[in-house]
Amino acid sequence: MSVLDTKTLEKLASEIGENIYIDIAKWHLYLANAHLHTQLAEQLCPLLDQGDFSESDVQQVLQKISVTLGGGKQTTSLVNLIPNTGIQDLVKILKDFQEDL
Repeated sequence: MSVLDTKTLEKLASEIGENIYIDIAKWHLYLANAHLHTQLAEQLCPLLDQGDFSESDVQQVLQKISVTLGGGKQTTSLVNLIPNTGIQDLVKILKDFQEDL
């Protein structure tokens, strides 16, 4: 696990949840409302610990997070649901957050 304490992890999760969304048929569901922000923050912690990371590293983390759709009828990875601009925004949030640590 990361060196981030619970309060810091919650702050990161909140920042992600309020600013990053999944896009389904041009409908934006923010990750906080989808209850995905905390899981994503926990999965991204190792990137913050390692120091330098790229957009590709973030995409790999997103690829590993499965999202169930249609009451379990289908599953896809989170990377397929976040638009490219959202992934870029996520990288910026992480870099800014890392600077503040």
